[in-house]
Amino acid sequence: MIAFSGLDGAGKSTQIGYLRDFYNQKKIRTIVLWSRGGYTPGMELVKSLLRRFKIANVPLNKGESPNRDVAFSKRYIRKIWLNLAMLDLLFYYAVYIRVLEFVGIVVICDRYLYDTLLDFKRNFPQENIQISPLWRFLMLVATKPEKHFVLTISVQESQLRSKLKHEPFPDSYETLEFRLAEYLKYCSTNREVVQIDCEKRMDLIQREILANLVK
Repeated sequence: MIAFSGLDGAGKSTQIGYLRDFYNQKKIRTIVLWSRGGYTPGMELVKSLLRRFKIANVPLNKGESPNRDVAFSKRYIRKIWLNLAMLDLLFYYAVYIRVLEFVGIVVICDRYLYDTLLDFKRNFPQENIQISPLWRFLMLVATKPEKHFVLTISVQESQLRSKLKHEPFPDSYETLEFRLAEYLKYCSTNREVVQIDCEKRMDLIQREILANLVK
């Protein structure tokens, strides 16, 4: 399993596409999984069922919005949402990815658990998710990436690229600053993580990624 993290607009989708083409040319099967906690296909299905049966008025929006803030101001909504999101990720990272790897498929993750942790820390600071027993269990049993690439760009560049590609739910400047600072700290304290400056040419970025994978 290979994971990609980074700010919006850093080029994750582009580099994942290049990497998938590389493996396809070598006749190696791949699958790309987008796994942002709370918004995976499985979680979207669960939320639609909760809304349909009026069990909980879980938020619809993926980005920052007043309606979302109002919904999450209710503690029971936060608890339901967070626990469902973690259970969903538990299936993804402890079961599904292992099955794919077992049958010989290279799994490329568009975002990893650390991205979700930053989302949770930013959006739910009052919950202190890192000490949650369920989160700790998830981190213990989750599949670890063979390589974890963190693609970094400046906050200003991220905003510019998001505007150019008409990102429907762009992060605020403050959220981008928070995420970038956390990514840089994460890279500096984890030797297995590869930080890549993505304000240079795409072909140079691609070469750097492949150089870290093909030894």
